[in-house]
Amino acid sequence: MAARHPSPAVYRRRRIVFFVAVLLVLAVIGAGIWVLIAQPWAGSGSEEAPEPSPSASETAVQAETPSAEPSPVETQGAAPCQAGSITVEAVTDAESYEAGALPQLSIRLTNTGAVDCTIDVGSATQAFTVTSGEDVWWRSTDCQENPSSMVVTLTAGQSVSSATPVEWDRTRSDVSTCDQENRSRAPAGGASYHVAVSIGGFDAARTRQILLY
Repeated sequence: MAARHPSPAVYRRRRIVFFVAVLLVLAVIGAGIWVLIAQPWAGSGSEEAPEPSPSASETAVQAETPSAEPSPVETQGAAPCQAGSITVEAVTDAESYEAGALPQLSIRLTNTGAVDCTIDVGSATQAFTVTSGEDVWWRSTDCQENPSSMVVTLTAGQSVSSATPVEWDRTRSDVSTCDQENRSRAPAGGASYHVAVSIGGFDAARTRQILLY
């Protein structure tokens, strides 16, 4: 008895089932590859990954790095300044002052020696005196508050000036009138006054003349 062969319709059904199975396998493989590449669990593109924190060694280096700011006072082993190597000058912001203008008084200090030297330029060692003839009108030390010391090194040939001027309010000073608001006012109208200064134990060789109007 001869064997029966499947009809053409059966072959077509078998081919369709085979192709469907192949497509399903490819779909599963493709999905797996996409999951590995895309990593959907890592979050969406709108969220940035956090910046890595510095390691303990990096933090230690930052904390232990010294400041580059130099010390405000450096004596460098220099000897104290001597009278023969120091020049002190009285400085004012003007030669004459109109009514209501208050003189601003400063000091210029120069090391004229050949070597560096140290000097105390703090407010405790500074003195301004305003006179008219033999009459002493004003002393900066009469009502000075919280005087301080500051030792600095002046290099050979260096010249420095007061960082902040001292203001004369055009009145007569006295230790007993520091809190008074109606102290005697200095005559004006072109009256002449002289400013003398000293600092660190050294006096200016000359006074500075000013005129009040």
